[in-house]
Amino acid sequence: MKKGMFTSDHKTIFSDAQVASIRMLLAALVMVPFAIKGIRRIKTGTDFIILAVVGLVGNFIPAYLFTYAETGVSSGYAGMLNSFTPIFAILIGFVVFKNKLSRVQVIGVVIGTVGIILLAVSGNDLSSTGSWSHILAIILATFCYAISLNIIKNTLRGYKSIEITSISFLLVLLPSIIAVFSTDTITTIQTNEFALEGLFYIAILGIVGTAFAVLMLNKLISISSVLFTSSVTYLIPIVAVLIGIAFNEIISLFQIISMLVLLSGVFVVNFLPRLMKKAGKGKHKISNNLID
Repeated sequence: MKKGMFTSDHKTIFSDAQVASIRMLLAALVMVPFAIKGIRRIKTGTDFIILAVVGLVGNFIPAYLFTYAETGVSSGYAGMLNSFTPIFAILIGFVVFKNKLSRVQVIGVVIGTVGIILLAVSGNDLSSTGSWSHILAIILATFCYAISLNIIKNTLRGYKSIEITSISFLLVLLPSIIAVFSTDTITTIQTNEFALEGLFYIAILGIVGTAFAVLMLNKLISISSVLFTSSVTYLIPIVAVLIGIAFNEIISLFQIISMLVLLSGVFVVNFLPRLMKKAGKGKHKISNNLID
């Protein structure tokens, strides 16, 4: 996002709205061939509306919120705030869809959140430089992600991940085209000397970081739980810090400890309940053998 908006010497290329518009347009165009085939499988008008909601809430709206936020906060900090997603996913799943959660999973989310907070305060390079509006934009985006995750898992089980992804993007193709023209993007492409450089990075963002990434995420939702899928966002701050190292940012021991705390939360949420369940079955089997 940053590379699409600014050059290496901080000259403006595209505005945040333009980056989001181009990103969504490219992602939607890439998915058109798959959507044409998949749209025939839409069973009801309700499913059509739900897929449109997934496209808007899960992709279109967050794209604009995140690019706006990137104008005021660092990429590392934005990555950390993205980890609000599991918290919102749990709350929405519990309140709206009546999903059950174990105490162990709740504890895991709390541990992971502590890791996020520690990581957020560990290092000047990862601090916020914008206003509260930039921070709230990311929080709202993560809330949108959580809604989309729960909708996909609980209402679109009869569709394949490629169908959900391609159709939801197809349904935001027209809004994306309108947004590209309404934000005067064409003029910027024609007049800004760095436009091609910006378009290169936005293309990577739209095709790889949006279309392909969302497809993988939806596939993960189909074979696992919402909590497991949303917990993947706990890894984003770690990736953000590691990429920061590539740009000569220094990582401290405190940051390493924070990341270990964060990873332990991921482990508790996703793997500890399974290990406990297997251990319980093992004890039950041993006890039955002793009785026999």
